Amino acid sequence: MRKAVALTLSLAMLVGLTACGSKPADTKSGDTQPAASKPAAAGAPAQSPFPPEIEVGVITSRTGGEAKFGEAQLRGYEIALEEINKAGGILGSKLKLVIEDDASKPENAITAVEKLATQLKLPIILGAYSSAATLPAAQTATKYQVPFVVPTAAADNITQFGSKYVFRINSPSSQYASTAINFLKEAVKPQTIAIVYENTNFGTSTANPTKKFAEEAGMKVVAFESYAKGAPDFKPMLAKIKQANPDVIFFVSYLLDATLLMRQVRELDINPRVYIGAGAGFSASEFTREQGAGKNAEYTFSATLWTPDVTWKGAKEFAAEFQKRHNVMPEYHAAETHATLYLLKNVLERTKSLDREKIRAALAETNLGDNDTIFGPVKFDDKGQNAHPMVVTQVQNGQYVTVWPAAAASSKPAIPAPAWKDRK
Repeated sequence: MRKAVALTLSLAMLVGLTACGSKPADTKSGDTQPAASKPAAAGAPAQSPFPPEIEVGVITSRTGGEAKFGEAQLRGYEIALEEINKAGGILGSKLKLVIEDDASKPENAITAVEKLATQLKLPIILGAYSSAATLPAAQTATKYQVPFVVPTAAADNITQFGSKYVFRINSPSSQYASTAINFLKEAVKPQTIAIVYENTNFGTSTANPTKKFAEEAGMKVVAFESYAKGAPDFKPMLAKIKQANPDVIFFVSYLLDATLLMRQVRELDINPRVYIGAGAGFSASEFTREQGAGKNAEYTFSATLWTPDVTWKGAKEFAAEFQKRHNVMPEYHAAETHATLYLLKNVLERTKSLDREKIRAALAETNLGDNDTIFGPVKFDDKGQNAHPMVVTQVQNGQYVTVWPAAAASSKPAIPAPAWKDRK
């Protein structure tokens, strides 16, 4: 496992963000009111229904195997936090994020929720990154009846265990599958497909519907291979896939595995017409760079949730600001968290309260339009799932470009991918 990269967010940029060692709120016996909803202290804006600072819980991976994705999430929060507070906060009160590191481990995510919900008594929690951490975190938040907003984790079961406290703004895994298959059916028309996936909650919840949708579309699934996340060698599995000679290879993988898979398919000279991923590692900014797959990423497709060239209001400006700060264009993980803070702002402005039940009810009634977030409209169904439109990108000349659907495309898809021996 790659050594985690420490996230460096300057204190000046993150005014009010509190690390996981923050001082617990008052927890006197019988005190069940969220700490941030207690009467405003002296100095609060006269017309604000809130205290001077509104504390909100955030869980993500600052360390561990998903630290790069956690970094992307925090960068999106960072920009939104600055924008909101600079514009006067929420009804005159500043927003403050209390950040907990789950270290890319489900058990840590559970502990983080328990701390934020019972010790700090915060009114709402945002998080986490991976589906493996988010599902138990969402279940724990439900146990304590705390509204829980999911910006990124995609496994379908996160919104299917019967909770009225869980709300997800991103698309579920099954939609990654349907988007990829619809693109293939329209643009590639393959007869055969191989599906390669990590044996995690995210992996299986994406691979299984992909197999179903592919077969319904008339594609023959010639390989359906799972692997242990973080495995050191995929060549035995990939050799079997080479024997099957599929038109398409579909991957469900995070960044480290996606990088190794593409290096080893090149080493084994496997040449399908199309390589396509289900977001995650195949949509990460590092994937196209030398520390990722680099030149091996060229021509790969991915179903994804957002690109810098979408037409939603503020998206281009956000991408430019992100590029200026970090010298890389943002991927959808940062856009999701940016939009999540604006969703929170909208909810709190409607409730004018930090009561958990009022926040939950307001989330359920949310109806944001195209111009309300850089991630597009937000409206939750009765399971707490937002209906978010998806697109397909391709790496062309080292950059992600939107290639499908045609109405959203900035470039035409390059099909088929050149054979490895014909590439420079």
